[in-house]
Amino acid sequence: MSRLVPHSRLLLRQSQAVPRGLLRAASDVGMEELLSRSVPPLPPYETKEKAPPPAELRGAEFMRYYRGLAGPPRAELLARLARDFGVDHGRVAEFSAKVLQAREQQRELGALLQAEDRLRYYLNPRYRGLFQHLGRLEGGLRFLVELRGDLVEGLASKEVDGPHVKEMSGVLKNMLSEWFSTGFLNLERVTWQSPCEVLQKISDSEAVHPVRNWVDMKRRVGSYRRCYFFSHCAIPGEPLIVLHVALTSDISSSIQAIVKEVEPLETEDTDKITTAIFYSISLTQQGLQGVELGTYLIKRVVKELQKELPQIKTFSTLSPIPGFTKWLVGLLSSQTKELEKNELFTESERQELSQVTGDCTTDTLKKLLNNNEWVRSEKLVQALHLPLMRLCAWYLYGEKHRGYALNPVANFHLQNGSVLWRINWMADTSPRGIAAACGMMVNYRYFLEDTATNSAAYLGTKAIKASEQVLSLVSQFQQNSKL
Repeated sequence: MSRLVPHSRLLLRQSQAVPRGLLRAASDVGMEELLSRSVPPLPPYETKEKAPPPAELRGAEFMRYYRGLAGPPRAELLARLARDFGVDHGRVAEFSAKVLQAREQQRELGALLQAEDRLRYYLNPRYRGLFQHLGRLEGGLRFLVELRGDLVEGLASKEVDGPHVKEMSGVLKNMLSEWFSTGFLNLERVTWQSPCEVLQKISDSEAVHPVRNWVDMKRRVGSYRRCYFFSHCAIPGEPLIVLHVALTSDISSSIQAIVKEVEPLETEDTDKITTAIFYSISLTQQGLQGVELGTYLIKRVVKELQKELPQIKTFSTLSPIPGFTKWLVGLLSSQTKELEKNELFTESERQELSQVTGDCTTDTLKKLLNNNEWVRSEKLVQALHLPLMRLCAWYLYGEKHRGYALNPVANFHLQNGSVLWRINWMADTSPRGIAAACGMMVNYRYFLEDTATNSAAYLGTKAIKASEQVLSLVSQFQQNSKL
């Protein structure tokens, strides 16, 4: 009597007997069939309102299949979806010509508008229909955020690349921007009584100042502290973006005072609170990168704090300055290459550094900046204080990308209408803080009555509103340092 072979083992034997090239071809066919089934065809313009929605099973099948893939096969599916199910360029060319024809013939306005509407319709890529369908399914919105996260990560690592993929990522980002508009977002406050899983997610997502332990977490949601996050009505209880706030009596100049390891503070005395310091904002979902959430979260939290603690009149950040050290080291390298010396430091500053280090060559300076050990020397900290402060002021105020602040954190807060208020020396002495910005941090101050004017000025004329301290440091840079 013949013995039955379990199905899984039979499949294994069959796969071992089949050449790898044929297996890959079979897999490719399976992927192609799935995409053809899952991505609805774009119905003719005339019947667009009457086209039946795709079957829910198709969407569920796509999500299951996608989540079952990893690495190169998943990247391949994304690349095929972007390349083979995008815009019908033939139709776009056809209806572009008809719009031009309607304009040239000066036909009645209704005919021109209809031609434009047809063109607009055919500019929609086919995969947009798939995303719309998935967004209506239970768990579909969460899935789309994950898929966009894979696109962002894949484009950054070059695992998936090309104009089609970039375009698809942009299309999905715009769709998520609509689905995650403020009307669908809930503001939630985190306390020590919040569900354990929420506290864990808040801890895990902290990207600016990592949470060390549960005692540290308890302090960050305890007295004189506030923590808020946005969740979405379709993904309840899931933090999307998190804002940490310290309630103080003045504008903080050091992160150590906010997140240092101490016993939980005493009961809040509201009479001592006059200032709210936003010291960390972290996006928890990579798939929502580029979706405007941070600005709305800050605005909502300001209103919440004004309601709870109306005596607060000062709102400011204590922000990191990512990229400063990297920018400075690059500047030193390029100057040495061109001039055989750096002109970022004055002669007296170079002499003072030479006395401490033995020489003041660019290589020595670069080694210092790339090594956190320099902060252990009081003399070095003193010698570098003034030159690094003015260089940092210029980096934030003067270094631009397409006319706007090069530093992404500065650009974010300036777009929101804040003032570049104060640069703080040795404000973050953690290894991360020293490596990123030589220990410096910056306050962006929000004068609520001026934020709209400041924002419009920055976005319109690219003018940065800055305090006397910052402008004085910028002036010192222009007098003493040469780029």
